[in-house]
Amino acid sequence: MPHALIVDDHTATLSSLAEVVEAEGFTVARARSLQDARQQVQAHPPEVILLDLHLPDGEGMSLLDDLDLSSSPSVVLVTGQASVATAIEGLRRGVSDYLTKPIEVSRLRTILSDITRTRGLKQEIEALRSNLASQGAFGLLVGASSPMQEIYSQISRVAPTNATVLIVGESGTGKELVARTLHDLSRRRLGPFVALNCGAISPTLIESELFGHERGSFTGADRRHKGVFEQAMRGTLFLDEVTEMPMELQVKLLRVLESGSFVRTGGETPLTVDIRFITATNRDPEEAIRQGRLREDLYYRLKVFLLQVPRLRERLDDLDLLAAHFLKQISEAEGHEKKLAPDSIKMLRDYSWPGNVRELKNAVYSAYIMASTDLTPSCFPPEVRNPAQAGPRTDDGLHVHVGMTLADAEQRLIVATLSHFDGSKAKTAEVLGISLKTLYNRLQEYRTETN
Repeated sequence: MPHALIVDDHTATLSSLAEVVEAEGFTVARARSLQDARQQVQAHPPEVILLDLHLPDGEGMSLLDDLDLSSSPSVVLVTGQASVATAIEGLRRGVSDYLTKPIEVSRLRTILSDITRTRGLKQEIEALRSNLASQGAFGLLVGASSPMQEIYSQISRVAPTNATVLIVGESGTGKELVARTLHDLSRRRLGPFVALNCGAISPTLIESELFGHERGSFTGADRRHKGVFEQAMRGTLFLDEVTEMPMELQVKLLRVLESGSFVRTGGETPLTVDIRFITATNRDPEEAIRQGRLREDLYYRLKVFLLQVPRLRERLDDLDLLAAHFLKQISEAEGHEKKLAPDSIKMLRDYSWPGNVRELKNAVYSAYIMASTDLTPSCFPPEVRNPAQAGPRTDDGLHVHVGMTLADAEQRLIVATLSHFDGSKAKTAEVLGISLKTLYNRLQEYRTETN
């Protein structure tokens, strides 16, 4: 049976907590002081510690200094409402969760249930870290450079907790993969992972996407719709590009974070939120606050734990590994193995990669399409081969310049669209408004010209 340690100096609280914890299948030890708690941890290491913040011989937080929270017990802080700020600091330090007094028994049971279901989680994280040197990957993330090692260390500490995480990084750095890795290594990994890009949805629709709506709440609402708050219940909600959310909705999101409940559009009944929030932005959050794009009070609620994802040009040691990883993925999907020519590696290292890892993936895909066998420098997009001669960069990564022939412009558009849709020729032909046969003919022509 899993073992729990309850640390509180109030006899009545100890007894009531012990009764609930034992009913959830734990053996229980009790401690009324820090000294007693330290002795109990040494005598019988627990899987979970319920820790009161204020004890006769010091602050409960000091017990954290004696624990390695990446491999030791899950710690749940027990605090009065006035000490929530201290509890948030505990979450930053690797505490799993916190409870406020008077304790809500149903929430305590949920926390204990999550801990029980994921007892092997910390061992799994340690296994990922120990295999990093040989695999060059951590969960869904690829890379072994120093900046990525720091990211993995931070993920290891915060993933098993319930802390809200704000991920900051340029477009294409892999923020959603970081969010998915956090979910996969969390107590909520058996629940859903729901992602919503706040910048890709019309301001008139995003409220319904977030909160859902009742039937008849507005014109066209012919049935009840569950928003992402409900879809992500008992799991993780990832709000990408949160700085693009309208300010009036930022107020409502802040209210959900503070109250733990929401109401569907057109509804009256409050619904409890039981999700972990992970948000991301490609902007500097403090600059977004100065520009009026992000509420300052919301920012401080979102950045309980801040993760800064490095740009590709800051982790060029990973470039060979990433290129090989993408080429292997593409070769397996297409059913034909191709290799990266040695002189292509040097060319890739000399490029600045303004589109980061996403641009690298698309460039490798484009080169794969153009190559018959090895991916030589001539197979890669012109902006990668000759950055100084490339045209202006647009948001979707396509480069054109005055004087380019229509045939060259068409080739770039076809290859870029095919990369965008991960090699789906049917989708590419549909979007470009050409037949599948025409697309195949064009790709064959490009391969012939390259050779």
